[in-house]
Amino acid sequence: MGSPISLGIDLGTSELKAVLLDESGTVLAHTGVRLTISRPQAGWSEQNPEDWWQACLAGLHQLRQQQPDAYARVRCIGLSGQMHGAVLLDQNDQVLRPAILWDDSRALAQAQLLEREHPDFADITGSLPMAGLTAPKLLWLREHEPQVFGQISCVLSPKDYLRLRLTGERISDVSDAAGTLWLDVRRRDWFEPMLQATGLELRQMPRLVEGSAAVADLCAGAASQLALQAPVLVAGGGGDNPVSAVGIGAIEAGQAFVTLGTSAAVVAITDHVAGNPASAVHSFCHALPQRWYTMGAMLAGASCLRWVTQLLGQVNEQALLQLAQERVPLSQPIPAATPLFLPYLAGERTPHNDPLLRGGFMNLAYETTPAMLGYAVLEGVGFGLLDAMAAVQSAGAEVSTCSLVGGGARSNYWAQLLSNILDREICTLSGSELSACIGAAKLGFLAYGRGRDLPGLGMPVKARFVPVAGQQEMLQERYRKFRGLFAAAHALHG
Repeated sequence: MGSPISLGIDLGTSELKAVLLDESGTVLAHTGVRLTISRPQAGWSEQNPEDWWQACLAGLHQLRQQQPDAYARVRCIGLSGQMHGAVLLDQNDQVLRPAILWDDSRALAQAQLLEREHPDFADITGSLPMAGLTAPKLLWLREHEPQVFGQISCVLSPKDYLRLRLTGERISDVSDAAGTLWLDVRRRDWFEPMLQATGLELRQMPRLVEGSAAVADLCAGAASQLALQAPVLVAGGGGDNPVSAVGIGAIEAGQAFVTLGTSAAVVAITDHVAGNPASAVHSFCHALPQRWYTMGAMLAGASCLRWVTQLLGQVNEQALLQLAQERVPLSQPIPAATPLFLPYLAGERTPHNDPLLRGGFMNLAYETTPAMLGYAVLEGVGFGLLDAMAAVQSAGAEVSTCSLVGGGARSNYWAQLLSNILDREICTLSGSELSACIGAAKLGFLAYGRGRDLPGLGMPVKARFVPVAGQQEMLQERYRKFRGLFAAAHALHG
């Protein structure tokens, strides 16, 4: 039979990734399948859950082709995924409509209503009501799609829909459930008053487990489709940020990391609930028992770089990064004429909680170059992360040396700029782009009764970046101007 293998699946917004992990924590194979987002109206963001399942089938087929022997030894599966999405099922587990995603802003009025009517709930749920979280979306549906709302038998998070297809069971874990606004994050259980406030009942929620719990076996139909040999155990898993933390070994209070993917965040691990709802700081359950994390979240991260690359007609993001590195070197003072960029392309969470906020460039001139615009975008995202870090620290969480994970971590130039802006040592890690998959696979092993030491196993440090002292004064002045632009941006939709 050979030693067991854990399959880790991460359902991202733009890509489904999967890995085969052995008991030593070594990745034997990995794959990715691209996903598309539908935006039928301004501010809307949806995906068809069937597309997730088809991507899962395709990705696992690729893994089987790469490593047939290891694939045949898969004995456990862990799941990770994008948080805050609403997958609506009828009594026969059929999907009622496309899933509404985390970056969808249609439920702004409903979020504001929840905040006005239930101001004390934020301390219990770990967050202010925000349009991107799950609960306000259901209020929107009750008002705008009552026929759909009336058929809802269960609401699942995105990765839990994959579990449904894998096992036939309606189950979620506490870390993903914390992002719905329906969870009492201290008790790690459903908070019925918030469910009632959104017109739902406890019976419409999935069963809750911890991320490392053994929850169900792969059903016969899925085993056949995936060419896996039963029995295969499926773990609780978790939301993408907490599972990424498990992937990089950030499981103890005081550890922190910056994630720089489609969105971006500063995440600090805690041993207690440590939130600051007034500053739009989340305090959510970690994917491991008796742990939590405090997070300052940005709605647009490395996606800003993708956007400006396309806007400028550059070949790819790497080409624009190279241009910025050559023309705006970090070893020299940034020219005063360099534009400032507000990274609010999809609104903002921390600290502004404003999904209608929009981004922009300021200080453009005839001499502005593509390299300057590229630099400004990298800097603007960094300034947004500085806002988020200050908010996280205001909640009492500790942020010292930070690991950098996500697609943005591939750029040494950006990593050095972030170190300068955040005034922290930044470490990039080998394999961090797979951190959520690896974390999911680690949770799979825990559920299987193996790999007790795997969660604390970190990733090899690829590079360390320390702040360049000579840059601090100039960056602080540019940050002050960046902050000063917020009122004008807000007034555009005020």
